[in-house]
Amino acid sequence: MALVGLVGCDLLEFSPNDHRVPEEFTNLTEKNLAKLAARPLPAGDTLRFVFTGDSQQFYDEAEALVASVNQQPGVAFLVVAGDISDFGLAREMRWVDEKLRRLSVPYVTVIGNHDLVGNGREAYQHIYGALDYSFVYGDTKFTLLDTNGREYSFDGSAPNMGWLKPQLTNLDGARRQVVISHVPPTNDDFDPALRAPYVQALRDAPGLVFEMNGHNHGYSITQPYNDGVTYVNSDAFSQRHYMVVTVWGNRQFRIKRVKF
Repeated sequence: MALVGLVGCDLLEFSPNDHRVPEEFTNLTEKNLAKLAARPLPAGDTLRFVFTGDSQQFYDEAEALVASVNQQPGVAFLVVAGDISDFGLAREMRWVDEKLRRLSVPYVTVIGNHDLVGNGREAYQHIYGALDYSFVYGDTKFTLLDTNGREYSFDGSAPNMGWLKPQLTNLDGARRQVVISHVPPTNDDFDPALRAPYVQALRDAPGLVFEMNGHNHGYSITQPYNDGVTYVNSDAFSQRHYMVVTVWGNRQFRIKRVKF
């Protein structure tokens, strides 16, 4: 009888690598994008969103971040640039979601290298969804993708250039675009054989405002290749800062770093 009670209360854990979770904690990307679509941004309006990354095991910081973001006016959604978990465990992803679902706005994620540890890939796909996906909100197309090359032994599969190039070419009716991933091309964890084609694809992308990453756990806004393409890197939750990003016009933007 005690065992039945534990199962009924969702307290019995068969394995730390078990990615089974209640239905409400599955397909979160699709569910959050549906929430975002229900709050449309009129064409031509300024877009404001929050950018952060690397939540990992910083659960207290996650609570503080949510409280702060909920005080920000005019924010449409929040982006977590990967490493939602530390050990690729479903329970870690679920714990972070339990904090972030208290946001007053939807949130989306990309997969980080820590999310690929063990059976993390399967857990992420089950809980969040696709590793590579795109969506249009207002006048902006967002393309989010897996760039964790080292986790694939640099086998040429991440980033998936065959998928990415058509995404960058077709704005799907948007005026501008933003690309978001976890590992930046300047980092040694990015597949070195794909660095040049990735950077070139961004250089050729019409209406690209910037490319955004996590992984480095530190705030930066740079143009490392001196080609006019701006790369934005987020603080980790542990740094207790996030960015409020405002985008308007063709490629105009402003970024404010907020302490929480």
